[in-house]
Amino acid sequence: MGKHLAVRSTQFRRPPPRNVRRALIVTALVCIGLASMLAGYAIFGKHVNPFVMVSQAFIPNPQQTFGKQNLLVLVEGLDYDYTDSDQPFSSQSRSDVIWAVNFDFANHRVYELSVPRDMLATFPDGSRHKINQAQSDGGAREAETVIASFLGIPAFDRYAILRINGAKDVIDAIGGVDVDVMNSDCLQTPHHCVNGPIDYDDTWGHLHIHLKPGLQHLNGPQAVGYARFRHDWCSDPCRIMRQQQVARAVIDKIKGNKIETLLHLGTLIGIVRDNLQTNLSQGEMLSIASYFADITPREFRASQVPYTGDIELADGDDLIPDDGAKARLVQQMLVAPPSPVPSPDTLALAAIPPSTLRIDVENGSGVQGAAHRVADRLRRAGFQIGDVGDAPSDSLETTEIHEHSGVLFAGARVREAMPTAWQAVSIVSDGAPTPQRSRSDVTIVIGRDLAQPQAGSQPGP
Repeated sequence: MGKHLAVRSTQFRRPPPRNVRRALIVTALVCIGLASMLAGYAIFGKHVNPFVMVSQAFIPNPQQTFGKQNLLVLVEGLDYDYTDSDQPFSSQSRSDVIWAVNFDFANHRVYELSVPRDMLATFPDGSRHKINQAQSDGGAREAETVIASFLGIPAFDRYAILRINGAKDVIDAIGGVDVDVMNSDCLQTPHHCVNGPIDYDDTWGHLHIHLKPGLQHLNGPQAVGYARFRHDWCSDPCRIMRQQQVARAVIDKIKGNKIETLLHLGTLIGIVRDNLQTNLSQGEMLSIASYFADITPREFRASQVPYTGDIELADGDDLIPDDGAKARLVQQMLVAPPSPVPSPDTLALAAIPPSTLRIDVENGSGVQGAAHRVADRLRRAGFQIGDVGDAPSDSLETTEIHEHSGVLFAGARVREAMPTAWQAVSIVSDGAPTPQRSRSDVTIVIGRDLAQPQAGSQPGP
């Protein structure tokens, strides 16, 4: 009986006939060819991304997956603590990074609102501490409860917690990133400052940051060290700006070198799997990733909760939030993000006299004089100028034109009067006027992209 079994086993392993093998080889070559064509179009094409097109044909879109038009996700970055024997652990670490992220499926946008980790918050037992203590006290559940209450939203839909070493490994896996290293002065006013080195040593925390100023290529530890640096006068707000700098550099590297990303895709997936704690399922993450695979920088909005001062408590200096500005940012980014307004034709714009529109201008860039320069240009073009001043946050990356008027296409009429570089600025409708904006038709919030005088030297159409 053993011989019969041996014979059957040998017959089962016999290679397939030559014509079958040939068919398998041809099939494999066809598959490889199709994959190569898709990769070529995705990397070098200028129109539709076939990877996105194919993935979206087979993967349910987020609206179907979640049954809603947007998803609020709490994203935290965890640092490591060290035992007496110098072994890292993060089970009771405070959150080093806190982001409230709104995946806006309806408008294909992502909003990221950063909360400084030293912000003063009220905990479920009524006590007040730095907001990053919530993660240490009760893990993701406590962090979700405290941070949602702080922001004034009912709850987060999901959470995602990434350990710091995971970020280092991801950056190393993609070959490092290019970052313009800046001190706090240059982060606040990029073109009117004297840049300087970034130096800090924390032997206990295994953090050593020694970077020269200016554009340079950083590896994982260097990039994460730069993103974590806050030991200067600006502290947490500038640290958040650095985090956003590094995040954009990572996105630019991945999107700009898709071949390298494909070659290291397995490594990247492994790093994320080993360093990520989340209640998002694999199917949910795949749905979100597929839907936003072709996102552009203008579809990603980032800001941070500002503060009015600090207070000395038992856990050190706690930042006092600017509650009014926080409420406005939460409304604009997390609760009811405005919808893009379609572009009108030239004749419709020409029918709107500039003198009938009142414009408020807010400086959200941190660049001195930006709001007054824009207001002066609009005044010369014949528009009424209302309030000119600072926006709730001074770290806005991309300029926004908010329309809250009874005049159809008021925002587009204002945009037309600006330089060519402004013609790509998104116009969003805020719906009914708010008490702060009831007297104006349009509010321009200037971001860093268009804050400088040379931003778009030619007039618009």
